[in-house]
Amino acid sequence: MVKSALIVGAGSGISASFARLLAKEGYKVALAARSTAKLAELEQEIGASALACDAAEPEQVAALFASVDHEFGAPEVVLYNASARARGPLVDLKPAEVDRALRTSAYGGFLVAQQAAKRMVPRGSGAIFFTGASASVKGYAQSAPFAMGKFALRGLAQSMARELQPKGIHVAHFVIDGAVRNAGAGRVEAADAPDSYLDPDAIAQTYLAVLKQPRSAWSLEVELRPWVERF
Repeated sequence: MVKSALIVGAGSGISASFARLLAKEGYKVALAARSTAKLAELEQEIGASALACDAAEPEQVAALFASVDHEFGAPEVVLYNASARARGPLVDLKPAEVDRALRTSAYGGFLVAQQAAKRMVPRGSGAIFFTGASASVKGYAQSAPFAMGKFALRGLAQSMARELQPKGIHVAHFVIDGAVRNAGAGRVEAADAPDSYLDPDAIAQTYLAVLKQPRSAWSLEVELRPWVERF
């Protein structure tokens, strides 16, 4: 039986690294993003399917899961990796941009998790993962919308874990406490600051390790940071 996985908010960083590991583990991987053009290379590399979806739109999320069901079967693993920011002084923030950030970072996570749970609960197994950030636990100045969204996503994960883990669904939230290396986006360490960025491949290894945890000792939350990060 083919195992399937769905990554929502797929791109070139953490999600791409996790997708490659899942493919090596024998999963058929579906990649979802608002724009699929950026996924073409990864799609070909691992034999994935790229699907367009705005995670903040209920009808599009429902259609996404229906497509995955049809092509691969209901996913055993779902990662919510999407987020959005609106930066600036609190008094200058545009309400519409804050609304968009919250809908992407938090409401979309709920929509995706709900569709995943509808498929996993009857089966009594599955994993739903969420990518968090430093802002999941620390609200920074001029970044209120991102903190609001990430705090909400963390709360969703905690509530879901207490409800769904007794039903066999592993829910885990990952606090990525630092910048993630991404050469394509220009995020690389200076020569005199090795390991100052998190390696997305190393992060993905942790996601996979959590996925493989025995149910008697499941993690709900894992915090990852570079060893040089100031606590």
